[in-house]
Amino acid sequence: MQTLMSPGPLLDDLGHLVETGWAPSEIRKYRRSAITAPKFRIKEWDYYCVLTADYGIALTVADNGYMGLLGVSWLDFRTPHEITENVMLPFPMGRLGLPESADDGDVVVSKGKARFEFRHVDGGRHLIVDYPAFDGGRGLRADLFLASPADDRMVIATPFPKASRSFYYNQKINCLPAAGTVRIGIDDFTFRSEDSFGVLDWGRGVWTYDNTWYWGSASGLVNGERFGFNIGYGFGDTSAASENIVFVGGRAHKLDRIDFDIPQGTYDGAPWNFSSNDGRFEMTFEPIIDRAATFDVGVLRSIQHQVFGKFSGTVILDDGTSVVVRDLLGFAEEVRNRW
Repeated sequence: MQTLMSPGPLLDDLGHLVETGWAPSEIRKYRRSAITAPKFRIKEWDYYCVLTADYGIALTVADNGYMGLLGVSWLDFRTPHEITENVMLPFPMGRLGLPESADDGDVVVSKGKARFEFRHVDGGRHLIVDYPAFDGGRGLRADLFLASPADDRMVIATPFPKASRSFYYNQKINCLPAAGTVRIGIDDFTFRSEDSFGVLDWGRGVWTYDNTWYWGSASGLVNGERFGFNIGYGFGDTSAASENIVFVGGRAHKLDRIDFDIPQGTYDGAPWNFSSNDGRFEMTFEPIIDRAATFDVGVLRSIQHQVFGKFSGTVILDDGTSVVVRDLLGFAEEVRNRW
């Protein structure tokens, strides 16, 4: 069942979700002060990924209670290779001041000489990152503008079974035209809005300790029109609504359930397959880069495989129109967390 949420606060006086389901806009209002779970269980992050045909960048600012993170991944699809570097922040517990809305409030965090700024400006979002230590001291500086059209988005509020104060409130905003530059050392890489597109993953919630999730995303042009999708599961109990959705020209087309078929024993070799229970989303995925990462310190552990590659297949829109997708750049991931 796909439940469409109504306007109002996200949490009641006991810190429980008022309503579960999905919406095409930020219809429920998140307030960190309304959470009644311990601070170390609260997880908040802003993640941007901006891709071109040849290269891309992923940026993370996260406050996960026990640990905060400033992360940069540089992706070169021509070689192919990737460079990922993170700055760890011990026990931030809300001190990063991440905004309570995806549409208002800035993210400004510094650690040592690394500085991350995600700012709202007229018409979009301004991403500025200065990371002098990146790639053995070559340094990275990013200055990107992501236009923010008045598009539909994926917004979902999900509970966790047998954990009444746990929840996940998530927004995925696809197909953001991106322009600007990234400099690594003395090399400049240009992003142009006609062929560079970003996605924002805005997550706020209280998570249980042991979780595995699957997420896929792509944004680009299909038949000359902005086209993208968000697919996934494992984000709590999604029986009220999945987070599977397709965007065409800024309009959302909601999907039901999608399964990830990942070949055993490899993440960057054989093609992956994705299939929906209603036949509206059938896609293959050719891996290019496996951005693999493992973090294991006692009770905290994260095993991540975020795989970048190209999607090809067919999507059926709400009106029955069939859209053929060929070599659309994006990513799909499997993440196992104990946090």
